[in-house]
Amino acid sequence: MNIYSDLLTKKELRNILKTQNQLLFQGDVLPFLNNLSSDPIFDLVVTSPPYNIGKSYESVQHLDDYFASQQKVIHAIDKQIKPSGAICWQVGNYIDKSNQSIYPLDFGFHEIFSNLGYILKNRIIWKFGHGMHARKRLSGRYETVLWYVKSNDYTFNLDAIRVPSKYPKKRYYKGPKKGEISSNPLGKNPEDVWEIPNVKGNHIEKTSHPCQFPVGLVERIILGMTNEGDVVFDPYMGVGSAGLAALLHKRKFIGTEIDKGYVNEALKRFKDFYNGSLKYRSHLKPIYDHKKSPLGDPNV
Repeated sequence: MNIYSDLLTKKELRNILKTQNQLLFQGDVLPFLNNLSSDPIFDLVVTSPPYNIGKSYESVQHLDDYFASQQKVIHAIDKQIKPSGAICWQVGNYIDKSNQSIYPLDFGFHEIFSNLGYILKNRIIWKFGHGMHARKRLSGRYETVLWYVKSNDYTFNLDAIRVPSKYPKKRYYKGPKKGEISSNPLGKNPEDVWEIPNVKGNHIEKTSHPCQFPVGLVERIILGMTNEGDVVFDPYMGVGSAGLAALLHKRKFIGTEIDKGYVNEALKRFKDFYNGSLKYRSHLKPIYDHKKSPLGDPNV
């Protein structure tokens, strides 16, 4: 398994994916994309871009400059997405340090995607249980996944992502099916609010990355919006969580990441996957019942 740092042609990229299921590129995503010919290759792009909040891997810009730079990347990505492809762009809030005003980043990104003709299918709310406690506003406990498609000919595998029904024994109370079970035996639609723990503290997936994707979040996206053998791309790969979700479900993965340390961590996690020692929290695992923790006992 290699890490690539020299720019690749589309032919080279396709040849690599014929013999292996992943391609990790260490370097800036824009030159990587601009070096590729225009015949589309991506079935799904799933990522969480820098939020422009001053993390170690980014520099804070004026919001206009931030969106201008993101627009260049998105336009380059657009040339590589198949007509039946999709984008899942996961973002949070930008906080103006001068007055602590919140700007939801999905506002600005939606303008970019809609101007390119993308169709917004869902604004998925990713609800998580832990984070910093605010003192002068309500504590934030969700972020947003914007799911866009290029056309109405897109992949959506609902049965692959169904969750247990709330009332599995519910029956029709009238009509020709009166008395029969009304719920789908495979479970219900997971709806557009997903409760999946974020990677904090002692989470089993925790690495040095301060804002990494939980594999389970990307699992549900990949299962629902791609088919086996499809190509998944993450332009801001970080430590490779999207790639791991792709490999877990027999998809191919291309990831770019500018930080060499994160790419090396991603490589280690991919090796763990192949040798059977990868630690991750499946999207199927139930949310832990906090009432069973001794931390909730007032007598402790």
